[in-house]
Amino acid sequence: MTTAHPAPVGAVTPDPAEVDAGEADGVPTERPVRRTLVLSMRAVLLYLASRAGMMLVATAVSSDVHQPVVRSLTPWDSYWYLMIAQSGYVDHIPPGQGDPAQSDLGFFPLVPLLTRATHLVTGFGWSVSGLVTTFLLGLAAAVAVWWMLHDLFGRTGADRGTALVLFSPGALVLSLVYTEAATVLFVAATLLALRRSRWVVAGLCAAVATTADPVGTAVIVPCVVAAVLAVRRRGEWKALVAPLLAPLGIGTFFLYLWAHTGSPFEYFRAQRAGWQGGTYFGGIPGSFAHLFGHWFADPDYAVKAVSALVAVALLVIFFRARPPGTWIGYVVAVLAFGAISPVIGVTPRLVLRSFPLLGVVGAKLPPLWFEAVLGLSALCMATLGAMAMGGPLWTP
Repeated sequence: MTTAHPAPVGAVTPDPAEVDAGEADGVPTERPVRRTLVLSMRAVLLYLASRAGMMLVATAVSSDVHQPVVRSLTPWDSYWYLMIAQSGYVDHIPPGQGDPAQSDLGFFPLVPLLTRATHLVTGFGWSVSGLVTTFLLGLAAAVAVWWMLHDLFGRTGADRGTALVLFSPGALVLSLVYTEAATVLFVAATLLALRRSRWVVAGLCAAVATTADPVGTAVIVPCVVAAVLAVRRRGEWKALVAPLLAPLGIGTFFLYLWAHTGSPFEYFRAQRAGWQGGTYFGGIPGSFAHLFGHWFADPDYAVKAVSALVAVALLVIFFRARPPGTWIGYVVAVLAFGAISPVIGVTPRLVLRSFPLLGVVGAKLPPLWFEAVLGLSALCMATLGAMAMGGPLWTP
């Protein structure tokens, strides 16, 4: 006999037949630890398969451009995270605008801190320590996403939804020293904890997520949504613990910046000086303007424009599936970051960080459509990975 979890706040009730079918594999439910480990291996195998594919891409690119594989796996923003891990943050923004003004103050601290811990424990070099860190974070993220989806869609839905997340075009960065693995891990853990009314766990996971990446702060929205619904429907005032704890991570980081640089807003100043110059809400229109003006001559803007169109199509399927209100709140908040940005717009990385969108679509697509979408998605992941690792053609 399976033990039912309490009904989640703002979520639809899963189909009992689907859940039962997903659990009827002979794994003894009277041994919950063994059952959890056995079922988690499904996510582990999906993750290893996706990373093996990216390793083949990295090996091919390295051979073609005559550079070490480690160098291919640490391009672009990886440099900044590794520099923070090794030397800490600088205390001022260089003068100027654009490239001359870029500094590590424009990056969040979680991945550098974990990379430094890996370096101290293993003695590996900084690049390898960063890659090991993000690999393990991605592995844990895959498991967390699988269980999050399993609660709603059963095993088959969890398999398919997790596969689409891990083979999405933006998932190429799960093989680099980037923040997406950490963000997905702690946001998925937060959403799962909110669904099970574990308010303190949800708040603490959300707080960690807000130190990984600025988009990770979107996790505060589902914490607020879950708390409001819990109070209105059940008078469960302790649910307010989650949204109260959630901002502590980013708040602590900004307090550190205040003490270190003299301003709690130095992150924003660094981003505006080095990367985000321009008019707010200009990222998405700018992507389409470049696409129509230059077509695919500039892959960076073309990828962003196509990603925006794909995100709209995914949203249609997502909302038709009527996912939990907490998932909707998080996805909308993440995509709002892309809409507000002066430069970035909607990218494959942003779609990856809105992973419930991918997970629900993967779980709900008809089988033939799912296989076609998954295959095309994996091909795009490999193509963008090769472009990102091989040179300045495209910035992930």
